[in-house]
Amino acid sequence: MSSMEEWRNDDVGELFSAILRLESADEASAFFRDLCTLGELHDLAQRWAVVRLLDAGMHYAEISSRTGASTATITRIAQWLHHGEGGYTKALERLRLATPAGPAATPGAVAATTKPSTGDKP
Repeated sequence: MSSMEEWRNDDVGELFSAILRLESADEASAFFRDLCTLGELHDLAQRWAVVRLLDAGMHYAEISSRTGASTATITRIAQWLHHGEGGYTKALERLRLATPAGPAATPGAVAATTKPSTGDKP
């Protein structure tokens, strides 16, 4: 197995299988809140907001201002968006199909995020 594929293991596969079995946004919300700290959820949500804004053609400085992500983080996300495994692209396509005028299509629809004061669950 190459070093690029070492992250793919049985535990990761089981995690993805569990996620795919969730049937609603409420179920996903409960699952991810149990799984992640508030800081981890913030970071994941911030990355997804950055992806949507990059896809909408927004400039890095504006994305940074809106989301609080550093330009270095935005650059890394852009690299994965354009040269990654296609996951971001597929998710954006599916979002567009589900909501033609939804958040992925409207750059202003992504709200700025703020870092929570504590990243750990109680």
